[in-house]
Amino acid sequence: MAEKEYVIDCDSRILGRLASHVAKLLLQGNRVTLVNAEKAAISGHVSNIVANYKQKIEFQDKANPEHSPYWSRRPDFLVKRIVRGMLPYKKATGRDAYKRLRVYVGVPAEVAKQKMEKVEIKGSEEAYETSISVKELSEKLGYRLN
Repeated sequence: MAEKEYVIDCDSRILGRLASHVAKLLLQGNRVTLVNAEKAAISGHVSNIVANYKQKIEFQDKANPEHSPYWSRRPDFLVKRIVRGMLPYKKATGRDAYKRLRVYVGVPAEVAKQKMEKVEIKGSEEAYETSISVKELSEKLGYRLN
């Protein structure tokens, strides 16, 4: 299987649609780099989105709190975790695919030289009336982006 590298710009793309597309590319054996992760959009009512993610972040198992699922407030880790949810992470193929994923806030110098791929999915402006960027969500969850 020939391994190909994809560099995808997340700017104003719906995150769920983008994550499922990236998961398919990863499972095919490709390497994927996501840039501008903080500019991806999550569609829906803002108050519902923030409430759902606050609930995920604050969840703790009563019997063993150290073994509770971890959700980061950082935009790049948040996007990476959402893509992980689209992979069969408990199997070896899913873990190997997850290792081939790189997510960045902004565009780093080593990636800026490479050609960006155009992903043909709906953007936030053409999909729904309301949406929130991952940067805004992270700030509402308590993360401060410099």
